Amino acid sequence: MGKKADFLSPKAISNRIKSKGLQKLRWYCQMCQKQCRDENGFKCHTMSESHQRQMMLVGENPGKYIHAFSSEFFADFMRLLRHSFGTTRVHSNVVYQEYIKDKHHFHMNSTRWTTLSGFVRFLGREGICKVDETEKGLFLQYIEKDPEGRARREKREKMAKDDAEREAELIARQVEKGAAESGSPEEVVYTELKRDEESEGKIAFKLGGGAVAASKEEEEVPGPPPPPKPISVFASGAKKTTDQKKSLDPRKRSALDEIIEMEEKKRAKVKKHDNWLFENIVVKVVYKKLGDRYHKRKGIVRNVEDRFLGVVKMLDSGDVLKVDQAHLETVIPAVGKPVLILNGAYRGLRAVLKKLDIDNYCVDVEIDEGPLKGRAVEGIAYEDVSKWYE
Repeated sequence: MGKKADFLSPKAISNRIKSKGLQKLRWYCQMCQKQCRDENGFKCHTMSESHQRQMMLVGENPGKYIHAFSSEFFADFMRLLRHSFGTTRVHSNVVYQEYIKDKHHFHMNSTRWTTLSGFVRFLGREGICKVDETEKGLFLQYIEKDPEGRARREKREKMAKDDAEREAELIARQVEKGAAESGSPEEVVYTELKRDEESEGKIAFKLGGGAVAASKEEEEVPGPPPPPKPISVFASGAKKTTDQKKSLDPRKRSALDEIIEMEEKKRAKVKKHDNWLFENIVVKVVYKKLGDRYHKRKGIVRNVEDRFLGVVKMLDSGDVLKVDQAHLETVIPAVGKPVLILNGAYRGLRAVLKKLDIDNYCVDVEIDEGPLKGRAVEGIAYEDVSKWYE
């Protein structure tokens, strides 16, 4: 037999590093709780005497073992959901990925639930969690039923308030206290507008002039109205009528102007889309769990799958990752560089960045393609535009 490797030898260190990580589920024996590294190792394990004895015990009462594994899986999953995520709404796969980080966790294929979706729907039917299904998948939210747990959660939320919130509450209380000490302000009483007939005269109209105020004596004995002044048709009246016709005539528009106006009306009614990923744009990875090698690093979207999943090629390392849209961020280039509008009325059009408005978190661009080329668009939010990879 070969000599066993020393504890500090490279082979022994490599074996310990490999044993710490997760291996493929197909080479894991839940009954013996043993993880094999490859197909040959798993085959040798299934032929071992210990595994055969364990399978004979399971064959006598398989329901007992499945029930035990299901109970353990349910208890561990709910403990993680309750302690790590609380009552916040979270994607079911995020909780499951956190759960399987433990090397010796209970695998789902040994329970009575065949898929994660079936298990999450079971939690919704039993009233344990609030489950809602969206385009991104199943989301679940733990329902706190224990009074002590609810009290602890409220206490944590109360302690989590930062200094700014406490200061705002203090200012609001001081304002209320000052208003109470000064007394309630006098209320403004609105009354109906009435005209005093004795002090003011009535309004009369004359054909020759404007509106004048008439006294009671003039109203009782009205005089004959003066004859209207003759209007010369050949004088300034004809010129005035011609000028009015000219001002009322609409400007003759070309067919291109009418098409552009129709397109603008259609674009004004466009609503924002939930998905903003496009191919050939530069994005930034903001998912901390991917590690420092990819966190806050930039990449190019090479392909978009299922509307929300982007195949990103990192610019510095050249690695290709599949990252959800929620873990990506747009990149704003320098002024004069090309960008792509990701949302809104001009979605999918390339443009040139003209101005940055740092205070309002928006940019001004100029369309660089299509019939709207040269049109300036102002006030586009940072998240609705990203750098175009040339």
